[in-house]
Amino acid sequence: MKKIIKVMLLGIAIFTFAFSSPAFAADTVSGAKVFSANCASCHAGGKNLVKAEKSLKKDALEKYGLYSQEAIIAQVTNGKNAMPAFGGRLKAEKIEDVAAYVLSQADKDWK
Repeated sequence: MKKIIKVMLLGIAIFTFAFSSPAFAADTVSGAKVFSANCASCHAGGKNLVKAEKSLKKDALEKYGLYSQEAIIAQVTNGKNAMPAFGGRLKAEKIEDVAAYVLSQADKDWK
């Protein structure tokens, strides 16, 4: 009986780790503040004032491979094209917060 329980617990642990994404301890309230101070001038309401088709709406994020915490963190940290890099200006924790905020807003269609 103990062997069966051990095997079941091991199976549950493997399943849990295999199908879970990495956890980010991000704070969307902090992310909203950081976004407002650093990003809203170009991305107010999830728009993109430089390239309209590359908005922060869910469909655009998915289309351009940016609909994940990791992808948004990389974009904000390193910048790309007209977007400046914020890695030298913002701490990693604040960038994680912004990414969480952007994803949460994208899921709500920025409403």
